[in-house]
Amino acid sequence: MSSKDPGVAAVGLARVAGMRVGVVGAGGRMGREVCRTVLARSGMELVCAVDPSHVGEDAGVLCGAPPLGLAVDASVEALAAASCDVAVDFTHREAARATLAFCADRGIHVVCGTTGFTEDDVGELVARFDPAGGCRAHGVLAANFAVGAVLLMHFAALAAPFFAGAEIVELHHDGKRDAPSGTALRTAEGMAGARREAGRDAYPDDATTTTVIEGVRGGAGPGGVRLHSVRLPGLVAHQEVLLGGPGQGLTLRHDSYDRSSFMDGVVLAVEAVADRPGLTLGLGPLLGL
Repeated sequence: MSSKDPGVAAVGLARVAGMRVGVVGAGGRMGREVCRTVLARSGMELVCAVDPSHVGEDAGVLCGAPPLGLAVDASVEALAAASCDVAVDFTHREAARATLAFCADRGIHVVCGTTGFTEDDVGELVARFDPAGGCRAHGVLAANFAVGAVLLMHFAALAAPFFAGAEIVELHHDGKRDAPSGTALRTAEGMAGARREAGRDAYPDDATTTTVIEGVRGGAGPGGVRLHSVRLPGLVAHQEVLLGGPGQGLTLRHDSYDRSSFMDGVVLAVEAVADRPGLTLGLGPLLGL
C-alpha cells in the first residue's frame, strides 16, 4: 500500500475534505514522516508544525519537501492559532502529556503515538477526554500504528490461552527512550487478559535460579509474560512473540523496516478520530478487532 493510497478504504471510512492537521514533534523521525504523509494526502492540509528544536525552520524543507512558507513553532498554542482540526503527536511522554491536555481543553482532536505512559497517565487521559465531563475533543492513543503490528498483538492474544509459556522480544533503534516498548506491554496485557477470559492462570514464574549477568532473563510483564528489549543502530521497530508448550512452539513476528509502515494507521486514526468520542486506546478498535 502506498502512502498516497493507504488501505484505510478497506475499513469503509470516508475521507474528510480539507482536514487541517498539525504535527507536534515535527522535527523528529516520525514527525517528519507524518508531515510528508499529510502533504501527499488529498483532503488533508498541513497547517501547523511544532518542535522547539526547529523553531523558525520551514516545515516543508524540514521534512524533505519543497518550501511551504510554514514556519515551525515552539509551542502547542500554535495548534489553536492555526485552527487545527486534528493534532498528531510523536514526541516523548512529558511533551505528549502537555499536548493531550492542551488539545482536550481546546477542543482539538488528537492522535498520539508517543509511548512511555504509565497506567495512571492513561487513566487520567481517559477521564480528561470523557465527553460526559464536557470534553469536546476526541483522541486516539496507540502504541503502534503499523497495521501488521496490531494484527500481531491480536494473534498473540488468540494464541495465549493454548500455550504453557510465552516471552516477548522487542527490538528498536538505539534512539528509543523507553523500554520495554509500549507495543510489547500492550501485547503482554492482551495475552494476560485472554488467558483470564479463558479461565487460565498467569504463566508460571521463571524457574531460573542462577543468572551470571543481572537482567539476562528480561523483566516479568503482565500475566507472567517475560519481556526483553533490544536497542541497536539500524533497527526501526520489530517484535517477536514466542509461545511454547509440550513438544511445540509458535513464533509470531512483525517487522517495520521503515517509518512509512506506520503511516496507514496514522491516516486511519486522523480520519476516524472525529467520529470516536472519548479516548480510543490502540488502533485495534479502528480496524474492528
